Amino acid sequence: MQLKIMPKKKYLSAGRVPLVLFLCQMISALEVPLDHGKKAKLLEDLVQPPTITQQSPKDYIIDPRENIVIQCEAKGKPPPSFSWTRNGTHFDIDKDPLVTMRPGSGTLVINIMSEGKAETYEGVYQCTARNERGAAISNNIVIRPSRSPLWTKEKLEPITLRNGQSLVLPCRPPIGLPPAIIFWMDNSFQRLPQSERVSQGLNGDLYFSNVLPEDTREDYICYARFNHTQTIQQKQPISVKVISVDELNDTIAANLSDTEFYGAKSSKERPPTLLTPEGNASHKEELRGNVLSLECIAEGLPTPIIYWIKEDGTLPINRTLYRNFKKTLQITHVSEADSGNYQCIAKNALGAVHHTISVTVKAAPYWITAPQNLVLSPGEDGTLICRANGNPKPTIGWLTNGVPIEIAPDDPSRKIDGDTIIFTHVQERSSAVYQCNASNEYGYLLANAFVNVLAEPPRILTSANTLYQVIANRPALLDCAFFGSPLPTIEWFKGAKGRALHEDIYVLHENGTLEIPVAQKDSTGTYTCVARNKLGVAKNEVHLEIKDPTRIIKQPEYAVVQRGSKVSFECKVKHDHTLIPTVMWLKDNGELPSEKRFTVDKDHLVITDVSDDDGGTYTCMANTSLDDVSASAVLRVVAPTPTPAPIYDVPNPPFDLELTNQLDKSVQLTWTPGDDNNSPITKFIIEYEDGMHEAGLWHHQAEVSGTQTTAQLKLSPYVNYSFRVMAENNIGRSSPSEASEQYLTKAAEPDQNPTAVEGLGTEPDNLVITWKPLNGFESNGPGLQYKVSWRQKDGDDEWTSVVVANVSKYIVSGTPTFVPYLIKVQALNDVGFAPEPATVMGHSGEDLPMVAPGNVRVSVVNSTLAEVHWDPVPLKSIRGHLQGYRVYYWKAQSSSKRDRRHIEKKILTFQGSKTHGMLPGLEPYSHYTLNVRVVNGKGEGPASSDRGFHTPEGVPSAPSSLKIVNPTLDSLTLEWDPPSHPNGILTEYTLKYQPINSTHELGPLVDIKIPANKTRWTLKNLNFSTRYKFYFSAQTSAGSGSQITEEAITTVDEGKEEWRKEIVNGSRSFFGLKGLMPGTAYKVRVGAEGHSGFVSSEDVFETGPAMASRQVDIATQGWFIGLMCAVALLILILLIVCFIRRNKGGKYPVKEKEDAHADPEIQPMKEDDGTFGEYSDAEDHKPLKKGSRTPSDRTVKKEDSDDSLVDYGEGVNGQFNEDGSFIGQYSGKKEKEPAEGNESSEAPSPVNAMNSFV
Repeated sequence: MQLKIMPKKKYLSAGRVPLVLFLCQMISALEVPLDHGKKAKLLEDLVQPPTITQQSPKDYIIDPRENIVIQCEAKGKPPPSFSWTRNGTHFDIDKDPLVTMRPGSGTLVINIMSEGKAETYEGVYQCTARNERGAAISNNIVIRPSRSPLWTKEKLEPITLRNGQSLVLPCRPPIGLPPAIIFWMDNSFQRLPQSERVSQGLNGDLYFSNVLPEDTREDYICYARFNHTQTIQQKQPISVKVISVDELNDTIAANLSDTEFYGAKSSKERPPTLLTPEGNASHKEELRGNVLSLECIAEGLPTPIIYWIKEDGTLPINRTLYRNFKKTLQITHVSEADSGNYQCIAKNALGAVHHTISVTVKAAPYWITAPQNLVLSPGEDGTLICRANGNPKPTIGWLTNGVPIEIAPDDPSRKIDGDTIIFTHVQERSSAVYQCNASNEYGYLLANAFVNVLAEPPRILTSANTLYQVIANRPALLDCAFFGSPLPTIEWFKGAKGRALHEDIYVLHENGTLEIPVAQKDSTGTYTCVARNKLGVAKNEVHLEIKDPTRIIKQPEYAVVQRGSKVSFECKVKHDHTLIPTVMWLKDNGELPSEKRFTVDKDHLVITDVSDDDGGTYTCMANTSLDDVSASAVLRVVAPTPTPAPIYDVPNPPFDLELTNQLDKSVQLTWTPGDDNNSPITKFIIEYEDGMHEAGLWHHQAEVSGTQTTAQLKLSPYVNYSFRVMAENNIGRSSPSEASEQYLTKAAEPDQNPTAVEGLGTEPDNLVITWKPLNGFESNGPGLQYKVSWRQKDGDDEWTSVVVANVSKYIVSGTPTFVPYLIKVQALNDVGFAPEPATVMGHSGEDLPMVAPGNVRVSVVNSTLAEVHWDPVPLKSIRGHLQGYRVYYWKAQSSSKRDRRHIEKKILTFQGSKTHGMLPGLEPYSHYTLNVRVVNGKGEGPASSDRGFHTPEGVPSAPSSLKIVNPTLDSLTLEWDPPSHPNGILTEYTLKYQPINSTHELGPLVDIKIPANKTRWTLKNLNFSTRYKFYFSAQTSAGSGSQITEEAITTVDEGKEEWRKEIVNGSRSFFGLKGLMPGTAYKVRVGAEGHSGFVSSEDVFETGPAMASRQVDIATQGWFIGLMCAVALLILILLIVCFIRRNKGGKYPVKEKEDAHADPEIQPMKEDDGTFGEYSDAEDHKPLKKGSRTPSDRTVKKEDSDDSLVDYGEGVNGQFNEDGSFIGQYSGKKEKEPAEGNESSEAPSPVNAMNSFV
């Protein structure tokens, strides 16, 4: 196979315009080089339209003190002539003695230094370069002289303001061209310091978030620097005086009115407000590609900090900059994606303020596809494409030779389609220069692109017999610059026999250059470049030599020497014998000191009488004409010391790796051991890297003993080997050595075949063969493929084979269903085949089974379990791998015909070839239906005929509910609902009950049978006021079901027990009953008598069981003794507090004297440190503070007590009966009423009482 370059060129047919999109990509290869040199001489007879090579910028601001130079350079063949327009009309330079055009150029020079003014030549200029092939035009060049106007005169009043206020010093510079650069300095031309508190805004004003006394000065000066004219303009100085309010005496304060101070804000701390921009929101528009600058400056005290966020997005990490102490946010290279809302937040300890800036990014036109020069041969087709984008979308306009294409001479080979010009069957007269103009309101783009129609045979521009010298294992680039029209194809050959080059080793670039990615020794030779087109053929030979790399095989080593001693650095260089190396020594990347103490011989640098200044880094540099290498070592100079103890460490890495005896499958590796660092080397570990298949990944190759320095290594074919060696001693393993030179072994046939070969069908008529492919290392050569072979196992067919690419699957179609196949997969490459592969067996695709199981039989085991049997289906009818049998069964309806419901089908799968199985979880007394199906890997076969069966009766579930209603003195009525799952025909109900006495002991059990059709039953002749427990269950012929239990109480015998009567105050809503018997049922009736008569209601309740009483002497309990001691201690503290208060009740002379002497020993304790303060008589009558446990009427609530009648009555207004009995609300301990005001609802304690004094 030959390596060729084909022109990226498509030919047009009618109605298929898009096929020419690749033409413009070949322009660079076809453009006629007109520069000086040998290539230009070879093409000096070729013509080419003009091309603008250099021009002045579109917006050209000139210095009015210098001559005006407007550049316009162009190339072409023949050389172009130049003309100019000014403000849209022809500019006749011959009529203006101050204007000249440089010879051989279109550049204008306007001599205004001798006479004339720059303003006279302001305007819009455009250059045209023309020859016989067309005309190219420049951009519109706008000439404007720079301006640096003076500051307008103004009277600046001194500014006086209080400490802490905000301040803005306006700059308002004059408008110059270009705009001035603003900065603030003092009279000494020293820049004023700026910080988060003081900073300059984008408009040049100086902002103070708050002023300090040190801001007082009389020389705040704004400067404007105009770079074009190199001038600086100065504003009048501004005087600022900051006055601290604490320093103002009454006289100064009286003489200063409020209006004499700058602003009206207080010097107290305040939250931030924005100085710029104003309001809550603003808008900013910026052009694509520019720097977006957003600014927020705030005032406040303390100084606010500025934060920036982008709403609904994040700030671009690599393009976001913060300037001016984060008050300015800048985004470089802004694009449409940066549009959105940006929010600045100014925050200090007292608050925050927000401002939202809505950013819109517009765009001047920018290129998507700029038109490219087009070189065609007669009769060829081509296109010019001009695509630009912008915001708003730019309009596209075409010109030819500087004239709008609408009014230009017609060309039948040309057709305009929007942003594309299509050329069909061009002729020599089609040559011209086309201009594309893309413009919107923000700017324009202008591009020249010529169409040059030439008919030229191939020419090779690279010099014949050029010699290329390349270092081994580096890329080699062989040039073959060419020209021709039509575009030639390029082929490369090596050697006299013309051996074609393969694409897998070489890379051929579009410009004809041949690249050898990794040049080896066998790459040396003669290479021939052949260029062809329909007009001829051209050839050129070049020569390639591969040189050994220059290496430092003995590097200088780190040295620590004593002052005054001698040190030697060794640098041994190995190089190609045909190259002459130059070795040079450097100290700290500079020349060696020119002292006799430094001597350099062939391989050594020797320094005698070492001094402290000699310490540093010494570098050995070895250079040849093709490469250079270097190695460095550090010299450290120390004071003379005793000989240190030996240092034990891992070995230094081996070096000077060399490959010899290079055979197809082996190589000998030799190395030099590094220093063992006082611990003998025990072994060397060799690793390899495959630069072709797994670059950067090192694998274990071999290990040898620590006494060896060579190893014979076995190699695999078609691997680009590099080796490295590590040394190991008892301390550890060294770092790896430098990698050896690369060695590419020759390709060979594969040693092995792919593994994990399988054959499984995915459809009834196919066989999918899969395998695990070989990796690049195992391929042994280029062009890895696989030979896939198959045949039916049980037939006499020949093997069918196919060779596939490096994939892992092949599908055989049209196979019979589920037939065993023998399969082989063999690897091969460009060299040959791998050994004969092993044969594996697979099956073609499965299909659904064809036959249903027969003779389905069911035997019922019990009411919830059945066993099903069936006969197996014939194996051939399964048509796949037998997975098992699947039983579908479902309940049809209840045998009692009271519950006719259809439920979902249940499925049980029995694996393998089983022919029976159990069906658990059936419902008793039900009718079931089932069928059986066989299952393979494809799915289920047809169902067997349905088979029905019945389950026998089972025991029922418990009755759904049981209620006891209408209790009387000696009877109770039971009501119930039947079981939700009768599981058969109910025969009767069983009721068992027994009494429960007051100590919860159970009495004798009574058993009653109740007919199945009953749902209500009344028990009579029961004991009054007695609790009974009931056990209730249903029964079928299979037995008795689960029980449901319930308890109930008969009522009190009203005939034997007299009603006890209590009269209660009509305002009460509850009443406590005393003297009741434990474990006894009572009936209670509550009646109310009024003007409308007597109304009553009653209920039954039961008291709890009796509790055994334990008489305990509380006085002997430890907790009671501790409680009493705590109470006594708290009472003692209260008495002490009261005594102190009484002695400090009023102020008296002795007290005043004590206050005057202020003896620290007897100073009263202050309230603010949590101790007692000083009190007067008046203070004793003040209300207690919030949180006091004592009521405001100076009474103390009585503590809770079980013996207090207050807890059971209505305070002091409790009612008593005529017989002295108390009519209260007895229900245990009384709930506390909510406290009024701020009083706590808790009972007062001595601790709380003490706290109430504070």
